[in-house]
Amino acid sequence: MLVDVLGLVAIGLFAGVVSTVVSLASVVSYPALLAFGLPPLAANVTNTVALLFTGVGAAAGSRPELANQGRLLGRLGVAAALGGATGAGLLLVTPSRTFEMVAPWLIAGASLLLLLRPQRPGRVSLGGENGLALRVGVFCVAVYTGYFGAAGGIIMFAVLAAALDRPAAGVNAVKNVLAALANAVAAVGFAVFGPVDWAAVGPLAVGFLAGGWLGPAIARRLPGQTLRFAAAVCGLAVAVKLGVDTYSDG
Repeated sequence: MLVDVLGLVAIGLFAGVVSTVVSLASVVSYPALLAFGLPPLAANVTNTVALLFTGVGAAAGSRPELANQGRLLGRLGVAAALGGATGAGLLLVTPSRTFEMVAPWLIAGASLLLLLRPQRPGRVSLGGENGLALRVGVFCVAVYTGYFGAAGGIIMFAVLAAALDRPAAGVNAVKNVLAALANAVAAVGFAVFGPVDWAAVGPLAVGFLAGGWLGPAIARRLPGQTLRFAAAVCGLAVAVKLGVDTYSDG
């Protein structure tokens, strides 16, 4: 039991760092929860609840980048929260087998997106930070985050970078907060209606909190290309393994 607890803390720590640096926490933590014996749906909702603590840690570690961005976060936070609630509702009302069948494809797509992530464009689009298109984009990404969320942060970063005239570190900090809001709303729904494994949430959350706090400091100092590539390759391997297991059983 102690080994399991320490293992979940270590997984949460690594996934929390990965979340804030390359936005792929779920590709690390979701397969790990499966390896600990949780069914796919339970692993997903447990992971989402624990991910709340990555957002708390990331917000604490990103205070310099979040300075003077309160009004922007307020405007976009509403869209992120509504999207997270919508995604969580979709997950809870669809059959668990549907999620099992879709999960390998979501992980594979997220990993490929990580490899192909475009650099921040040199000009602002989507109507800028006050544009309706930006809020719609944030809402749509948050729906995905509430449903599954692997690499949702990458998609969110791409949307924000297209509309915000800010340094990459500032965009990343906003992305971390909005992703946390989407996860938080989804987590409330899962806590009430979903099959959350609370014994796994505690140690995983401790690791997520520490990793989320450390991640922004690492992001300031490292280009992250090596970690991004390694996480994407691991994600593709996990997607293949889950796909073989799921579809061979079906």
